[in-house]
Amino acid sequence: MSNQRNADTFLGHGRKFCNADKSHDSIYMDYNATTPVAPEVIQATYEAMRDAWGNPSSSYVAGMKAKAIIAQSRENLARMVGGNSRDIIFTSGGTEANNMVLHTAVEYFRRHHGDAKEGDDGSLPHIITSDVEHDSVKLVAEHLKKEGKADCTFVPVSKTTGRVEADDVVAAVRPNTCLVSVMLANNETGIIMPVHEISQRVRSLKQEGDERARVFIHTDAAQALGKIPVDVKDLGVDYLTIVGHKFYGPRIGALFANGLGVKTPLIPMLFGGGQERNFRPGTENTPMIAGLGKAAELVTAHLSDYESHMQHVRAYLEERLKAVFKDKLHFNNHFQGSDRLPNTCNVSILGPGLQGWRVLSHCKKLLASVGAACHSDHGDRPSPILLSCGVAPEVASNALRLSVGRSTSREDVDAAVEDLQEAVELLERKR
Repeated sequence: MSNQRNADTFLGHGRKFCNADKSHDSIYMDYNATTPVAPEVIQATYEAMRDAWGNPSSSYVAGMKAKAIIAQSRENLARMVGGNSRDIIFTSGGTEANNMVLHTAVEYFRRHHGDAKEGDDGSLPHIITSDVEHDSVKLVAEHLKKEGKADCTFVPVSKTTGRVEADDVVAAVRPNTCLVSVMLANNETGIIMPVHEISQRVRSLKQEGDERARVFIHTDAAQALGKIPVDVKDLGVDYLTIVGHKFYGPRIGALFANGLGVKTPLIPMLFGGGQERNFRPGTENTPMIAGLGKAAELVTAHLSDYESHMQHVRAYLEERLKAVFKDKLHFNNHFQGSDRLPNTCNVSILGPGLQGWRVLSHCKKLLASVGAACHSDHGDRPSPILLSCGVAPEVASNALRLSVGRSTSREDVDAAVEDLQEAVELLERKR
């Protein structure tokens, strides 16, 4: 088979996957869990596999091509987030990037303040985060606390706004606070956090230039990228986490660090051949990096169209749900005064026996979730995120997270709502 036929076969399979929400009469509405890979991303990945198979550290043609692709992808990511390409480090995904930030903040504090033991007043590095963070932040903070390496404050979200309030973050700051890590948008509710305000308020507390008193600001932007504008300068953050599979890219990620290695430290967790300027060594995964760069390029070029389309479809989805389920419906992410992602609807259909996992198990077309994909094995329990936001347990148990994507249509919405209606009616007849 010729190279072109191989490419056509490869891309054909990719296009089928990218349109998985349209195949087999299913309706995919779980884009906050993962997105299909865009055809342009598959093309870029394939071409890198074919033409840039060399080691990026080598001087022959295939290696030089790989090096050039990596450089271009780094530039594409920087442009997407409004930063400089020299401040982008490629990682295996968001989990690694988040771990790097928390471990860096703690180690940097230790190097400037000396070793401390648990119980020493004010000498342990202090981390502030929210109680609705992804596990790759929350569990790292809990681990550092358990190991006696850091103290942590988990700021609760407001039950009025569903978001972390800057006043509460500022109130938690101590002389030994080394890091504030607050996600840009929540993966279950879609609520957008006031990261810009938090950054400004925290920085105003600390004297500029005093490295011993410095507080680093980090935001996990996994859910926000590809849905709303993200600009690191406007946010005022030191670190920002990028996750490819949330914006139609491959399952790798990157970390932005403002003034990497000069203004903002990054202490490696791995040691090896010196790649990524020793911040994250290991031979670069050129094809996946190529795909990530292409996905970022698409976001930069088309974000306004993506955002507008998702906003329109999500609004139509909520209208149809209200029309069908009327007073049996409760929106779990409608908080006065808070902005939310344009694609995310978190809703409960009220009634006994209508737990979210049970409703979805009786749907014939709709592919969705009850919350975070990494907690899917706890689908029979109310979401801790929703409980933190003040949603009653019996309502939270019935929650469905419906997240739409770039290709979701009004026809898809009609089919999904009809499927939900039939599932609910079937469950109600069984009672």
